[in-house]
Amino acid sequence: QREFTQKKTFTSWINSVLVKCTPPYVISDLYTDIQKGHLLLDLLEVLSGERLPREKGFNTFQCRSNIEKALTFLKSRSLKLINIHVADIIEGKPSIVLGLIWTIIFHFHIEDLAKTLDCAYSQPSLDCSSAVDSSPEASQSPNKSAKIKERWKMSATKALLMWAKEQCSLHGSINVTDFKSSWRSGLPFLAIIQTLRPGLVDLKKAKHRSNKENLEEAFRIAELELNIPRLLEPEDVDIMNPDEKSIMTYVAQFLQYSNNLHESEEDTQKNIREAMSWLAAQEKKLAKLLIDTENETYYQKYKEMMSFMEAFNQEKTPFLPVLSSKRSETELREGQQQMREKWDKLVSQINEWKAELDQKLPSPLDSIEAWLQEVERLQAQDLPDLQDPFKAMFAFREVIVTFKGLMDCFDSHLDTLQSFKNEDDKNMPLVLPEKLEEMKRRFNNICFTNSNTFLEYHYGLCSAIANEMMLKLNIWNVKYGTKESVESLLKNW
Repeated sequence: QREFTQKKTFTSWINSVLVKCTPPYVISDLYTDIQKGHLLLDLLEVLSGERLPREKGFNTFQCRSNIEKALTFLKSRSLKLINIHVADIIEGKPSIVLGLIWTIIFHFHIEDLAKTLDCAYSQPSLDCSSAVDSSPEASQSPNKSAKIKERWKMSATKALLMWAKEQCSLHGSINVTDFKSSWRSGLPFLAIIQTLRPGLVDLKKAKHRSNKENLEEAFRIAELELNIPRLLEPEDVDIMNPDEKSIMTYVAQFLQYSNNLHESEEDTQKNIREAMSWLAAQEKKLAKLLIDTENETYYQKYKEMMSFMEAFNQEKTPFLPVLSSKRSETELREGQQQMREKWDKLVSQINEWKAELDQKLPSPLDSIEAWLQEVERLQAQDLPDLQDPFKAMFAFREVIVTFKGLMDCFDSHLDTLQSFKNEDDKNMPLVLPEKLEEMKRRFNNICFTNSNTFLEYHYGLCSAIANEMMLKLNIWNVKYGTKESVESLLKNW
């Protein structure tokens, strides 16, 4: 399944590049077409902008020579071609061909695009998710904020992932933690489209549709409206463990589209002024609402907050492009910096308001809300990335025990929520029905990602154990001399 998806995705990506050749052409069978050598050279010429020497014919010697020239060029760019040999490419071996094409995609497409994100990571968070859906991701710890500011030092994969997270963070708690199952619902694709081209999708409707419907709409709109080649089909993504490389290749095209969006200085300044005016109005509106609802019932407070958020999310749509600008703080003019500060302040106030209301939910909903936030926080955080396998083993064991302990309460909390009688002594509702539905939806999301989270934790644990084993075995490869010293070593182990 993974090999089939990669072959299809990589072939479509190559064809999207080859249209820039003179004359343009397409390939139909990657494993066969790559054997001639010309395909590789044409691809590298378009991607690098360099003219590469080649043999003009198609006999065995000339094909072999052209493949060698292509591999030599890649090595000159300091690319590591591990176990990739000319003979394997001439034979069209799937694993070797796919590995080579992925190396090319990652270097010339993803890494180059990730470099455009350098230094753009110190901008304030635009995450308003907790104000919409009680998700804890918005309240970042100092450590996490520091990591975001240093993100330009990370790998291209992490940089692309963080960019995708930023685009999604403007549209509620659409959680993106990887390039695999996070995209299965189709919502992240739609959220990115909505950020890049506001008004093309309806995320509210999308949250009630099936995964396949959302994926189909995202791929269709991206192709028709953004001119992004359709590299994937819904059935490639709506599976238990979709192919990471294929999704990365597709998502990178949205970043490429974002980089190509140009705007005149005059239009930029006009949009900033309008955004500043709107932010100031929202700030006044929020301050007045907090005063007006101070003595209201919990139900009324929450209703007013949801009404405010619904209007806020609708009205912010025209300002999304200017609010999600990738420019770094050093490149921002005074007006843009003020806009960022105003946005960050407003989002912080909304999140604090929402968090305060969630803490004051009537019992037992308050404890269920706290449990939901803790599970969501654990699912959203990055896996331990420790160089010392012994420390990694303990870290993974600890997180597995914590997560299992939380999930042991899943059924009881869900039963309590479903049996909650939402009325007081006067038969008046205690909590807004929309809040109860939101909590139930979050239970469904946790249930959906639960097994995948456990698998990732156990995979990390097993990898750490394997690495520790290899370290020990390498030590044991030395001659220790006496029987006693070997027995002592075994005892320590």
